[in-house]
Amino acid sequence: MKAAATSNHANRAVEQLHANAHDWTNQCVKCGYCLPACPTYESMGVESASPRGRINLVKLAAEGKIDLQKDLTEPIELCLGCRACETACPVGVPYGHILEAAKEAIGNRPPSSDNMTKMKKLALVHLFPYPRRMNLLGSGAMLYQKSGLSNLVRQSNLLYRFSPVLAHLEQALPAIESPAKRIRAGTLIPSKGATRMRVAFYTGCIMDSLMSRINRLTIELLTLVGCEVILPENQSCCGALHSHQGEAKQAKALAKRNIQAFMQMDAEVIVSNAGGCGASLREYEQLLADDCEWSGAAKDFSKKSKDISQILHQLGPLPFTEEYHGIVTFQDSCHLRNVQKVQTEPRLLLQAIPGITYVEMAGFDRCCASGGIYNLLHFEESMKILDGKMNDLKETRATTVITVNPGCQMQMSIGIQRDGAANSIKSLHLVEILAKACGLN
Repeated sequence: MKAAATSNHANRAVEQLHANAHDWTNQCVKCGYCLPACPTYESMGVESASPRGRINLVKLAAEGKIDLQKDLTEPIELCLGCRACETACPVGVPYGHILEAAKEAIGNRPPSSDNMTKMKKLALVHLFPYPRRMNLLGSGAMLYQKSGLSNLVRQSNLLYRFSPVLAHLEQALPAIESPAKRIRAGTLIPSKGATRMRVAFYTGCIMDSLMSRINRLTIELLTLVGCEVILPENQSCCGALHSHQGEAKQAKALAKRNIQAFMQMDAEVIVSNAGGCGASLREYEQLLADDCEWSGAAKDFSKKSKDISQILHQLGPLPFTEEYHGIVTFQDSCHLRNVQKVQTEPRLLLQAIPGITYVEMAGFDRCCASGGIYNLLHFEESMKILDGKMNDLKETRATTVITVNPGCQMQMSIGIQRDGAANSIKSLHLVEILAKACGLN
């Protein structure tokens, strides 16, 4: 009976993969333009670690020519999902959609007894979709930092002995602001001066719980350039992590929840400050394209979604009051660059700061290997790619590296720590440096 159930699971998964991705895989002409753009192909050097190779494996699995779990799981799970291959592809193969279809099919298997898989499922189902639970996590982390327990843990190397992965992430976590300063959902913040635009702000789950200071500064910057800002109630996780882990059903449920929360706000723009979240919001149109009830609203929602850098640049210039002395470089968020197609606005904002010395980094468009929770699940491979990124960073002689995504910011902080450069280089979000130059703290 167990063998028969497993076989049925496998057959349904193959059918699902064929329906969701087979036509897309046929668009790939195997030209190889994607190869130089792929960080895992560069680090691993095998065809199965390239976009072209993975697409071919998905095609074979969808046709039942290779085993879905045995032959496809590892190559797919080792993909960062940076989608740089989409930018490089001359025929526009939708690699990101192929990847997520493959992950969904791979996830369509009997429940696993693997502890990491159980923990991942637990977080995706019972933590990230619930803002109150995430905020409790953030409050607990703040108390951990403020109490001095974090210093004790670091000095004793206790966490490192338990898990080097968690030890690196703990050290990369920025100082968490008091929950009392967190701007609550349902709040309307008026513009400073004449109102030029009404925007709804997407707070995110990680950003709101662990980096709420960046959210607060984002709102203050928006009001400075004439935005009236509303924080819709009942907004939730964007669903990006769920999509990346093959949990399409949950991703769609979260998308519908956010669409319902935001589209009744009568805002001109929906603003986000995390590249990965923003990409997910922008792709609600594709995610719900086959849902007759929601497809129209999803399309409208996606059209309204913008990154904070786009709005600040559009309504600028910002009222800078302070100079920023030092060499600054910028690390692109893969999903901001490759999915949202936002590249110039963050750079123009940085270059406008008085006193700044801006230096472009070699490989600025290459993934830092954070990849959502990739650095948790595939730590060694992630660090191998990050070490190469750190070599590029050091060449700039920068004292500050700017990012636009929480995972990227923490990943660059891990790289800085591993390189012993914590006293000479810092990793900041774009909003933080802009706010400082505007006299905000």
